[in-house]
Amino acid sequence: MRALVAPRVLFIGLSILCLVSFWLSLALGPMSLPLSDTLRAALRLAGLPVAGEGLEQAELILGQIRVPRTLLGLAAGAVLALTGVAMQGLFRNPLADPGLVGVSSGASLGAALAIVGVTLWGNVPDAIAPYLLSVCAVAGGLVVTSVVYRLGRRDGQTSVATMLLAGIALTALSVAIICLLTYLADDATLRTLTFWNMGSLNGASYIRLWPLLLVGVFIIFWLPRRAEALNALLLGESEARHLGINVEVLKRELVFCTALGVGVAVAAAGMIGFIGLIVPHLVRLVAGPDHRVLLPASALAGAGLLLLADIFSRIVMAPAELPIGIVTALLGAPFFLYLLIRGRS
Repeated sequence: MRALVAPRVLFIGLSILCLVSFWLSLALGPMSLPLSDTLRAALRLAGLPVAGEGLEQAELILGQIRVPRTLLGLAAGAVLALTGVAMQGLFRNPLADPGLVGVSSGASLGAALAIVGVTLWGNVPDAIAPYLLSVCAVAGGLVVTSVVYRLGRRDGQTSVATMLLAGIALTALSVAIICLLTYLADDATLRTLTFWNMGSLNGASYIRLWPLLLVGVFIIFWLPRRAEALNALLLGESEARHLGINVEVLKRELVFCTALGVGVAVAAAGMIGFIGLIVPHLVRLVAGPDHRVLLPASALAGAGLLLLADIFSRIVMAPAELPIGIVTALLGAPFFLYLLIRGRS
């Protein structure tokens, strides 16, 4: 597969997409702001001496609501897209995503335990409460992924097919436990759990944001360092070993990185599906399979597309807000069916 667009042109285009999405995300919502006022208020929040009067309300809206929400969308979109590339490289299948090995369901189970557990077993200390959801989601993703990896490992080798089957089984088990927790929850907790399962960037705060930013920066800088190894893995595991790649170490790194990234993304934004499937596939169609281009381009595309989906969710039913997980599912499911039909033909 050859690239349809030169990497430089692609990166410029995706960077413009992110900047435009960022600007629109700050401006649009139940209370929309003029684009010029949004830009000036954002520059003043950044500490730049921008002249202008009557920007106090715009600065308040941006500083307290829109900026953390937009940063959350950028970080979550980039992380989900990068973990999607990692899973597609691991399985050598462009239709793979983190849900295949139970990462998403494990993170979802961990977060659900935190949400329902606080109600059932009492309040937690104030120092722990802001980070409880993130810790439980990451722990849930790591536990389920570790079990899947352990089941798929035999005689010093890891069977990707066995990991896939184990991931399907543990996903079903996680969903069953989540349904049980939903049944046990009271009305207020049930509402929280339901809306969290739909995915949303609403209620973003800097406390919820910084764990995702830290993990996102780590993944964004670490995964591209494994681009050559992922390119070699495309040839097959035997060929990659002949090229000097430690395939087993690479698999462990990809699985751990995916569990960590999906865990913090799920904790911060809830269940947002199909970003890890759609974005890498679209970028691959344009840029080709070279992971040196595919990884950074997918991060930019994932960030921009998730922000656009969030903008749509805010304005389509204003002043109410449509959960962003519904938007991504409505876009992603038909695209997935199209890929299946295209593959059959």
